[in-house]
Amino acid sequence: MEKEKTLEILGKIKYPGFNRDIVSFGMVKELSIKDGNITLELNITSQNLDKKNQVVESVRSELAKHFKSVNIKLKDQVPQGLDVNQKNNPVSVLENVKHVIAIASGKGGVGKSTVAAHIASSFAKEGKKTGLLDLDIYGPSLPIILGLNEQPKMTQDNKLIPLEKYGMKVMSFGFISGNETPVIWRGPLVSRMTEQFFRDVDWGELDVLVLDLPPGTGDIQLTLTQKLRMTGAIIVTTPQDIALADVRKGADMFKKVNTPVLGVIENMSGLLLKGKIDTQDSGVVEINGRKTNISSDGLFSLEIDLFKTGGGQKESRRLDVPLLGQIPISEQITISTDEGRPLTTLDDSNEICQIYNAIAKKISSIINM
Repeated sequence: MEKEKTLEILGKIKYPGFNRDIVSFGMVKELSIKDGNITLELNITSQNLDKKNQVVESVRSELAKHFKSVNIKLKDQVPQGLDVNQKNNPVSVLENVKHVIAIASGKGGVGKSTVAAHIASSFAKEGKKTGLLDLDIYGPSLPIILGLNEQPKMTQDNKLIPLEKYGMKVMSFGFISGNETPVIWRGPLVSRMTEQFFRDVDWGELDVLVLDLPPGTGDIQLTLTQKLRMTGAIIVTTPQDIALADVRKGADMFKKVNTPVLGVIENMSGLLLKGKIDTQDSGVVEINGRKTNISSDGLFSLEIDLFKTGGGQKESRRLDVPLLGQIPISEQITISTDEGRPLTTLDDSNEICQIYNAIAKKISSIINM
């Protein structure tokens, strides 16, 4: 039989769990036919032995109908999970980037993307060449936070050119897929896309690349530790115990793969209230049991605890890393991010902006940037 006819036969064999065949997946690497005998090499990247054996048996069974003998070789592969030989010396594919910092969390909903965008913006405002990469494939939010809805252009050698906003180079899967499109992908595709954001994006020279990671300890985090030499990770949490339980898993994962945890940020640390009261007095007064300063025209700023207090401090002590900052809930953050304009790109006198600027300075000091 001719090779073309053989590939047609193999093209009818679906990979287990998919509607796609093994030929279109690129699993058939080498194929030779001689005197009615066939030898072929398969590259099956899955670490699931049941699926691997199922593919091999399907190929053998189908080809046995047409050939005297069937010889199947399996191509040597690097496991998709964490490679112990690589974990201490991951390959850096970003030679022109001095520092790579991952902003991570153990669970969703802690404001990690907002924190990542504000920190990166603070770096850029300090004059550092800054990149910001949104690696949350399933729920990219940086297009909204930064008010970007363009598609990136390509260089002549087919590399994506990051968009530029507020002095930063920015890339997100949302720019490519459209922020309204749901992503329904299995792990290997997500890992492949993650690696492409490093290899196939023209980042140029950067002082720092800030990575906005998805929550948890899945495929993207493992791909990072295999493929990229990171300066360190910053853990974002909220004060409650339920958030800290998941944060501990994420922080411990980075320690196991020898990525330093640079510090902890406690987000939603309290609710910041601003207002004005009718009074002739100024100075320190007590409102609902909390002391606050009132100006001569009656303006005040008061922070109240919505959740437990001290969660970030507790985790930073456990990890023996600094508590980089405590960021309160503020209406200003909500409004500015919905409008696509982080507070750190606005007036430096804003107290939330000052907190983020102080965090950025602490990080710069820790990594000597």
